[in-house]
Parts: sequence; C-alpha cells; structure tokens
Amino acid sequence: MSTAIAVPAPAGSPSTGHQPTGILGTGSYLPEREVSNDDVGRPAGVDHEWIIGKTGIRSRRWAAPSEATSDLAAEAGRRALANAGLTAADIDLIVVATSTPDHPQPPTATLVQAMLGATGATAFDLNAVCSGFVFALGTAERFVAGREGSRALVIGADVYSRILNPADRRTTILFGDGAGAVVAGPVAHGSGVLAHRLISDGGRAGLIGVHGGGSRSPLTVDGLNAGSQYFTMNGRAVRDFVAAHVPVLVRQFLRDSGIDPAEIRHVVPHQANGRMLDDLATDLGLPDAVVHRTVDRYGNTGAASVPVTLDSAVRAGHVEPGDLVLLVAFGGGMAVGMSLVRW
Repeated sequence: MSTAIAVPAPAGSPSTGHQPTGILGTGSYLPEREVSNDDVGRPAGVDHEWIIGKTGIRSRRWAAPSEATSDLAAEAGRRALANAGLTAADIDLIVVATSTPDHPQPPTATLVQAMLGATGATAFDLNAVCSGFVFALGTAERFVAGREGSRALVIGADVYSRILNPADRRTTILFGDGAGAVVAGPVAHGSGVLAHRLISDGGRAGLIGVHGGGSRSPLTVDGLNAGSQYFTMNGRAVRDFVAAHVPVLVRQFLRDSGIDPAEIRHVVPHQANGRMLDDLATDLGLPDAVVHRTVDRYGNTGAASVPVTLDSAVRAGHVEPGDLVLLVAFGGGMAVGMSLVRW
C-alpha cells in the first residue's frame, strides 16, 4: 500500500504568510427519479427486505435518459456557487471527480466549464472511483494555496445506473446517481483544510472495476455479449479491506496531524453500504463524532457520496463554525482518501 500524499495542508497563519484554504460553499443535485428496492430487486432476484437487511438502503435516484454526468455535476456546481455567494467568473479551477464520464474524452470537467460559463477556469477530470472527491479536494487545495486569492470548484459526480448489470444483485441494488460540490478558497486564519492523506493500493486494483472499453480490452460485440461493459465488485473482499485498513489509517492520520480523536465532531464517510457504515462507525473510535449518512435514501453515489452527504449535513445546520470535520472515502484502485477541515 503506497501513500500518494501524506502531508499537512500549507500552514495558514500570519507568521507563515500562507492564507488557509477552506470550504466556502456546498451544493448537491440528485435526479428526480426515485428507484425503489422493488424496482432494482426484481431483476436481481431479491426483495425489499433482503436489500434492507444487507445494505440499509431504502431507495436511490437514477438519472433521466437525457441526463449525463456533466448535467448532474453542473447543477451541483451552480448550487455550491450560490451557497458561497459567488459566480462562475470567480472560479479559477474546476475538478470533476468521476469514474462515469460523459465520454472517454473530452474531460467531463470541460463540459461543466462550458455549461457554467466559467471561461477563466482550468478544468480537468480525476478518477479515483469512490475516493475521487477527497482526492480532488486535496489536489484543488494545493492549487488554491499556491495562487493567492484563487478559488476552485470541486465536484464529485457519477451516473452508475448506466453501467450496472440488472441481474447482478451484488451491485445493482447498491448504486444511485448524483453529484455534490464544494467551492474551495481563502478562509480566515484558524479554519480551513488542515491536512490530507491520499493512499493507493494497486495490488488490489482487481477488486472493483469496469473491464471493457479501455485500451487493454476495447469493447467488441463479444465483449458486450459477455457483459464487460458492466461494473463489477468483489463485495466481500472490499468489505474486508475497509474493515482491516480504514480504521487503522484514520487513527494514524489523526495522530500524525496532532489531533485527539475526541476533537472530531463530524465524520462524512463514503456511503458504500449502510451495514458497512454501522461497523465503521464503531471501529473508528471517535467518541464525540456524528457519522453522517445519506445511504439509506440515495444509495452509493460513487464519487458524489461524500460531497452529497456533506452538503446535507451543512444545509441541515449540523456543522457549526469551529467544528472539526473528517472526510473519509474508500474505493476502487484500491484507494483511501482522508481530509481534515476546520469549519
């Protein structure tokens, strides 16, 4: 397991001259179509009660036929900008974290740039599967910290409904579509992003993936007939990976950042599976933290799950100024991303 980034954010204090970077606004967008457990369970041969027992998921949202990842991402971005009191003209960078882009190319972020009219912004995609948003936030924070007064729009967006095998009960019952966004920019000293840790373990890359459609295995008629266009996951091995590694990595991250676990007020985890979150909430050992959830009503929205859940908590008034927030994501690659934010 290799650590891609394991560094504190630039220190923000008058003595260092660095302006701290924080979250200026949040936003999210979930498609209108609500998909029930009966809807996804019937083709997979399972029922509502079985899905609830295994996942804690009661419903999810799926994109309309006319909606693509860029549409969801752009709307979440608009809402984050409005929440921050900014316009697209104020943005210098757009990063879209997704593993379900509109097309293999061009980058979905450039489509979002055009939709928003953010003509002055650099735009690119980042793919770390369900960890993508936290990886994107870490990337954008470094960009903003190096450019005085700059601001970034960081979006996690996925449309997993387009790559699910309806007969595969291991995947089709879990995933929903959605997008979440934050605006990152200068904040007052004493607040903002305190540290990131981004970790990759390519030795387990085979646990999660879509194996058809790339340069290794271009899609063919035979590949389509074999289902290589569908998302696949070894759910048991993924759950074992999370249980064995994520709590340990979180404790190391907090220790290295000089944070007492009792200081954490909010945990916003990737919404992989409600039962997995039950176990994770206990194993993290954060006695005074609220573990926020949206998985019951939105399912696993991939790279969108952390920012969607963060936006839900913020708009509900649960996050107060000065609160210490821990973002934790894990997903294909395998990858784990963590960020500490002083609100």
